[in-house]
Amino acid sequence: MKPKMTVVLGLVLMAAAGSSVLAGGTGERHAEQSLPDGWLASWERPPMEDRPLQIVHGIDPRRAMPEGIDQMLRESDPKRVASEGMRYYKDRGLGGVVCNVAFQDYMRSEEHWKTLVAGVEACRKLGLVVWLYDEDGYPSGGAGGLVLAENPALEATELAFDPARDDPFLIRPAYEHTHASNNYYAARRYANLIDDRACRSFIERTHGAYWERLEPYFGSTIQATFTDEPSLIAINIGQIPEAARKRVRVVDPLDPAVEPLPCVPWCYDLPQRYQERYGEDLVPHRRSLFAGDAPEDRKVRRQFWGLVADLFAQRYFGAIQEWCSQHHVASSGHSLHEESVMHQVALNGNSLKVLGRMDIPGLDMLSSNPEAVIHSGWLTAGLPSSAAILGGRRRVMTEVSDFSQKMGGAGPVSLAEMQATAAWQAAWGVTEFTLYYGLGDRSVEEYRAYCDYVGRLNAVLKPARLDRDVLLYYPIHDLWEEYLPVAEPLRLDSQSPRAQRIVGSFMRLGQTLQQNQIPFALVDHETLASAEVRPDGKLAIGDHSFGAVLLPEDAGLPPEAAGIVDRFRQQGGKVVVDEPSARSLTGEVLTRTLEPPFRLLPASPLLAMGQFVRDHPTMLRMVPGGARRRILLVVNVGREAYQGSLSFGAAITWQLMDPAAGTIRLAESDEAGKIPLQLAAREAIVLVEDR
Repeated sequence: MKPKMTVVLGLVLMAAAGSSVLAGGTGERHAEQSLPDGWLASWERPPMEDRPLQIVHGIDPRRAMPEGIDQMLRESDPKRVASEGMRYYKDRGLGGVVCNVAFQDYMRSEEHWKTLVAGVEACRKLGLVVWLYDEDGYPSGGAGGLVLAENPALEATELAFDPARDDPFLIRPAYEHTHASNNYYAARRYANLIDDRACRSFIERTHGAYWERLEPYFGSTIQATFTDEPSLIAINIGQIPEAARKRVRVVDPLDPAVEPLPCVPWCYDLPQRYQERYGEDLVPHRRSLFAGDAPEDRKVRRQFWGLVADLFAQRYFGAIQEWCSQHHVASSGHSLHEESVMHQVALNGNSLKVLGRMDIPGLDMLSSNPEAVIHSGWLTAGLPSSAAILGGRRRVMTEVSDFSQKMGGAGPVSLAEMQATAAWQAAWGVTEFTLYYGLGDRSVEEYRAYCDYVGRLNAVLKPARLDRDVLLYYPIHDLWEEYLPVAEPLRLDSQSPRAQRIVGSFMRLGQTLQQNQIPFALVDHETLASAEVRPDGKLAIGDHSFGAVLLPEDAGLPPEAAGIVDRFRQQGGKVVVDEPSARSLTGEVLTRTLEPPFRLLPASPLLAMGQFVRDHPTMLRMVPGGARRRILLVVNVGREAYQGSLSFGAAITWQLMDPAAGTIRLAESDEAGKIPLQLAAREAIVLVEDR
């Protein structure tokens, strides 16, 4: 049954210096505000860095100019055309673009390079931000086929298992029945992203080419690179709709004689790396990757996938991150199938690990139905958000669109749906919004209103630090040993009963936390093992601390992580285990156990809360601890209005900020610490504690 109303909350703790600005109050009341001048200035005029970026695949005006400026197609001066085209984006409230050299004659057309350089120069003059998209379409990693054109041996390979053969093991290209041949852009053979030689080739041909032509702009106008859905590829994730498949360009014909078989990713030195790490020969134990329930089988699978996750993180994501650091830009992008934890074993080994090797970890949100957050959207956003927290970073990227609605005949979505979708992601920590929304699908005024809205949210939240008190264990270590490849498209019901219990419990716990206003982060076994148990009963990871750990049913922590969790429990930390007998772990029970500080009344399972901390150093030096302000971001992502109250446990005066209108007014809680809350469908407000 579809919910009639959904509300999302985001909480920020913020320390602010004083300034005086008059604002309308609740009813007839007016009051001065004590918010920082710089913060208010960003709220009133969001800077380019806080605004969304439009994804534009090629600036060449004759091939990839945006809708509405067809008259420019006849322009002969590329510099003038680029300048006019870039102003088109600025006029719509955008902060810049994610762009690339034109896909036609990808990386080989000097004409297209000249146009791109002119476009980036125009962005510099207009103050627009530029990110560089690193592929001809997607998935990233092959440089539009250039990597394999130079060396076909760098193609992605898989170890396949065919029990009908005398020798059941065969190493073959990972192409048929994979994402490489089954995506919305092109059927094209793929590079091997756990092969260090392939990754170096990709970076040289892509990032190196951009540096060669755009070096003066790196670290100023050009601020980041964007990698799109790279993966280990050796898995069948299912067929795209036939109507769409017929329109997909086929670069490399598929061989119908290639049978779908269970497979795992492979590369030239994987057995050697396995031997070096574990002191064991993998080859005699290959069958354990596909079958077997003995302890030795499970150990082989754990070790294999742990190694593969490290190779992918180091050789692809890490290599890009290191290159970007050396060239004064940030690395960003997103992985594939973020919404399915079972798929993450085969697609990337460990999502938290690979996302942790991005300076700005990201997600792909193809739906602009704001209610997505209560289903699997929390996981899609929670992975990069958690990677940022665990890595001591703040920025999180989303590639957001109404693709699902348009493909299903229900799009384009309304401005209100776009805004609510942005707001719930902001509550999860997203700061960088890269857009695939169609510029021709809505008016200039609507697009500008959306961009202003995102900019105002970032004015409050982007300088803040994500803060969560609860950790939900990400059970990838357990799924490594449970995962058994299948020939058909991977489904959870093809896996072991234990795998199904673990995934079901993990998803149930995440949804319950999401729907009961209990902010949380995800944590894997490696990060837990390196955490510090503090004397005050908190679990410290970097500069973040946590008071509770939730463990999914049947999750078995490795010894190092288990030892930390035991010490944490002994020190007074809360450890909650979802056991078969614990089906009573309802939202009410978790709320009572974890004691979240803010409640919405009447209670609803369709609420969520995110927390942040923002300190103002000057005020903290003057009044230690006294300048900290709490801030709530509240968004109704449902289709009906909500009326109720927020409860804080103490009388507090709030400044109510409307990111859609840009207005600020006063709102007061009663002596019991409740504040009336009325939200129209898809409406959001920001509440700032008044001091």
